[in-house]
Amino acid sequence: MTAHASLSRRAAAELIGTAGLLVVVIGSGLQAAELSRDTGVALIANSLASAIGLGLIITLFGPLSGAHLNPVVTLTSWWARRTGGEGLGGREAFVYTVAQTAGAIGGALLAEAMFGRTPGAFSTQVRDGGHLLIGEVVATAGLVLVIQGLGRIGRPRLVPAAVAAYIAAAIWFTSSGSFANPAGTVGRSFSDSFTGIAPESLPGFVAAQLAGGILGLALAALLYGRGTGSGAGAGASRTAEPVAPAVPVETAVPASLSETAPGDGASPEKTAYEPVG
Repeated sequence: MTAHASLSRRAAAELIGTAGLLVVVIGSGLQAAELSRDTGVALIANSLASAIGLGLIITLFGPLSGAHLNPVVTLTSWWARRTGGEGLGGREAFVYTVAQTAGAIGGALLAEAMFGRTPGAFSTQVRDGGHLLIGEVVATAGLVLVIQGLGRIGRPRLVPAAVAAYIAAAIWFTSSGSFANPAGTVGRSFSDSFTGIAPESLPGFVAAQLAGGILGLALAALLYGRGTGSGAGAGASRTAEPVAPAVPVETAVPASLSETAPGDGASPEKTAYEPVG
């Protein structure tokens, strides 16, 4: 599938897509907590809803903006372009990141309002400790590796399903709950629920996510070489312009998730899915 879109339209897709992701992550967490007092059951419901929602959002917005939904995915796309591959230019990467962050905050406020809660209350869930930061490094590195790996072996169309499956698993196998998304992490600080994170915990989590992104890129280069595959993103690859989940994407749960865009032009062409988040 090929799409042509201006930077403003792609930015709108990133904003709306990331907002939708936060609504799914936080909303499903609130609903799960209301329906069950069993934390395990609530987590299962939240992780499944987050993964399914993420996969659908990547599928829908991937052909338009690449469905990064995640600043880490956007930065890997920018890096891919700087190293001779397809990816986003510096201005595009900045616009994407701003749109994703604004969308994440808006999605969190919408989810809170939708469940009759007062929007704008900061989370009181402090998430600190070195073991949680290690979990975030692992979660984000794995997300980037999935996206980069599929792009470099010529399987970018598997990204939506693969990223969704990875996030669902990472929510369970990482100590942090796999936020793996700086924008989503900021957005979740606006929800005082079990999927939230206190503002004072943001610096450590975001730093760990950025470190994980670098580690993921290094692992992809080690395993698959420097190839020029699909940059890094969550959506679709472009031929006329650079592209990069995922994201994770950002997913949801007691610390969960999470998500390619064109190069420098205003009308990128995408023919295959790229990584998100």
